[in-house]
Order: sequence, then structure tokens, then C-alpha cells
Amino acid sequence: MALRTLDLDAPPLLHILRSLCLLVLAASAAVSGRHHAPSPAHGTGQSMYLAPACRAHTASLADFGGVGDGTTSNTAAFRSAVDHLSQYSGEDGGGAMLYVPAGKWLTGPFNLTSHFTLFLHSDAVILASQDINEWPIIDPLPSYGRGRDKIGGRFASLIGGSNLTDVVITGNNGTIDGQGAMWWSKFHKNQLKYTRGYLIELMHSETIYISNLTLLNSPAWNIHPVYSSNIVVQGITILAPTNSPNTDGINPDSCSHVRIEDCYIVSGDDCVAIKSGWDEYGISYGMPSQHIVIRRLTCVSPTSAVIALGSEMSGGIQDVRAEDITAINTESAVRIKTAVGRGAYVKDVFVRGMTLTTMKRVFWMTGNYKSHPDDKYDPNAIPVVDNISYQDVVATGVYKEAARLEGIQGAPFRGICVANVTAELSKSRKYPWTCADVEGVSVNVSPAPCEPLQGTHNGACPFPTDTLPIDQVTVQQCAYDVPGGGN
Repeated sequence: MALRTLDLDAPPLLHILRSLCLLVLAASAAVSGRHHAPSPAHGTGQSMYLAPACRAHTASLADFGGVGDGTTSNTAAFRSAVDHLSQYSGEDGGGAMLYVPAGKWLTGPFNLTSHFTLFLHSDAVILASQDINEWPIIDPLPSYGRGRDKIGGRFASLIGGSNLTDVVITGNNGTIDGQGAMWWSKFHKNQLKYTRGYLIELMHSETIYISNLTLLNSPAWNIHPVYSSNIVVQGITILAPTNSPNTDGINPDSCSHVRIEDCYIVSGDDCVAIKSGWDEYGISYGMPSQHIVIRRLTCVSPTSAVIALGSEMSGGIQDVRAEDITAINTESAVRIKTAVGRGAYVKDVFVRGMTLTTMKRVFWMTGNYKSHPDDKYDPNAIPVVDNISYQDVVATGVYKEAARLEGIQGAPFRGICVANVTAELSKSRKYPWTCADVEGVSVNVSPAPCEPLQGTHNGACPFPTDTLPIDQVTVQQCAYDVPGGGN
């Protein structure tokens, strides 16, 4: 744990110790709750795994010259393997699986193909290359107009793909290690000409399933589906130092029908960040993020949020449902980040069932998030924030304030509902809530909320009762012969 300067508002030692104890328990629960693939029968070369679709063809990375010694570059082997297996990517090809055996497989970025499964053995580690020359430069996202870190292009993500259908990235809790320390150092020293790549980025794709893996030390964001739909991220552990820059966990970006569940995230930025484009570029692209389910998420991020909406939300964010959330030593539980120039909307956000230990503040809304891609944004593009519900929340060790809710003057954030919420402050505050330009209702909230939220209602905030199509996506048990006869 990095040493930090003394902060007079920092949580007391008791809360830190309690947080560490809960962190160990949460980690154990996350591991025990995984959907591990069944082990192969003794003496056989066959193994099983769970996925929405099984594959007719299997090959090992070793078949394409891969060497799992941690030092030999396997970039060509990964690319050759995917290229070979793409012959089965047609609807009648039966699909293919690339098996990554036990070992340490150093590689630069490579892309996947359709009707394809990337499967990692429990002792397989995909290591991101430290040779920056192995990372191609690609165009910025059209809904951003530039790279997120730098003007211009960006480095490719380690595992990528575009215009794909039916992609599975899974394993017996194998590991993808981004070896991000080099990138973080260069970022801090302003030595990068382009935006850092992500660990996994799939674009313009349909039906994505990512499960049962550990992701370590990403250069920046870990999982970034963008312009895609029908996405399940399940049973993923994401770990990075809490002071690492922009190591967001899971960032659906202009995506629809997304299910994130049973994930455990320790990171240097938001654990889940829902986005949809940046200022005039996002407005022009016009692709919202919507119909997103988040459940049974455990988060540790002392400088960021459990769930963030924005700040890049210029295509709109709508219908987000989050429940059964645990956070330990995290800056805020839910944060909405927007600003004049973003346009669009954040609306119909429903959160319930949160257990929070050691927080700077529980709820945070910002209408003046001063981050723009350039000076060409429209000052008349005023975002709308409406119909935001928080209920059944217990927070202890809150060391700054219960909430900071700051809308936009002349365009207040409306329809805020807060019910059955307790925030136990670590020290008495004269004003435990900070509010400006917000309107809403509350019931059974302690400490009592600010006056703009003291409208009364019937005792419960809304939460949708319908079932989204993404919740009907199921997995099946798939069998395959382990290449080489091992497991």
C-alpha cells in the first residue's frame, strides 16, 4: 500500500482496520462465488466450461509456435492462431476455441474473430508486452473525437476486435496481466504521445460474454465494450494498485443490454463507469448506453466511485439498474458526472441494496465536471439529469459528508428519490448534505437530507419490475478435448 500524506478528514484507524477485515472476507466471497468450470475427469484429456455457445473446433496456442516462458513474444502466435480459426467463424463453421495452456504467454495486442472463444487454463497468464513498439496506433473513437489521454490516436488494446458476433473470453480463472507499471510511469511523466490502450476492448460487436478470469494491472481501463450490445461480464476479478491512473474496472460505452454481476474490483478509478461519448463528438455520434444491470458487485477504490455515470455521457445514459452492491474504502457509491457542453441525459437510474464501509461521501452528483476534449463544445448543450433513485443503503465510516449533489443553475437535476438510507458519519458535521440546483423527495434518511430533497412520498423509491432480455441469456456446459491431453 502506497504511503499517503496525512489528511485531517481521513477515516480513523478503526475504520481502516475494519475495512481491511471486510476486504479479506469480500475477496473470499468473490472467489467462492465464481462459476468455475468443472475439472476434467481423472485420466482423460477432456474438460468442461460454461458459456452461451459451445465450439466445434479447438486448438492450442502451442500449436502455432507459442512459448509460455514469460519472455518469448507470442504476438505472432496469437495472431496466427486467430487467423487460422477464423475459417470457422461463419454461421455454418461451428465456431472455434483457442486454448491458452498453463504458462506465461507474453504478447502484444491481437484481435479476436466471430463465433470464437478465448479460453485460459487456470495456470495460464497472458502477459502484455513491455515493448511499446508492439502496440499499434489506432484511430480515436468517433464519439470522443480524440484519445482520452492525448489529442490524436491511441494505442490498441491488448485484446480487441471490431464488428464481431458471439465472442467469449473465459477460463478456469486464468489471468490477463497488463503489466501496467510502465504505462503508469510514462503517463505520470507525460512521456506518451498517444492514449494508453485498454486490456480488453470490443467495438461494434454483438453478443459478448466475459467470465471467470483475473485481470491485473491494466495500462488504463480494463474492460471496454463500445458501440456494442448484448454483453455479459460475470465472475471477473480486477486488481490494480489503488493509486494507479485511470484503471477503471468495467466501462460500457455507448452499449445496450449489458449485465455485470458477481465481480470483485480493486482499482485506481471507478469500478464501473458507464459512458456514451464526449461533448460535441458524442452528441453527433448519438449512441446511448441503456438497459444496464449491475448486481453483486464488490468494489475497493479510495479515490473514485463504485458506479460512475459519465463524465462522457453525450450520447445519453438511460435505464441503469444496480443492486446488492458492497463497497469498502471507496470514495463514493454512485457518482453522476456531467457539465454544460455534454448535452444528452442521465435518467432512469435505479440503485438499491448497498452496504458501504469507509466512504468519503455516499452520493455525489456534479454538474460542473470541467473536462472537455477541446474548446468547440456547445455552451447551450445542457445535460438533463432526471429520475434517479437510491434506496436501502447502509454506510458506515463516512468521513466527509453524506452526499454532495450539485446540479446546473437553471437546469436542476430533478426526480431524485432517496429512501431507507443511513450514513453513519465518523465525525459530527453541521451540514452533512451539500445540495444546489437539485429537486427530489426522501423518506427514512439519516442524517436528514438537505431541504430540496425533503419532499415526501409513499416510502419507497421506484425500481423496475420487468425483466430485461439480457437477464434471459443463459450458459450451457461445453466439453472439449484439451490439446495435448493435459488439463
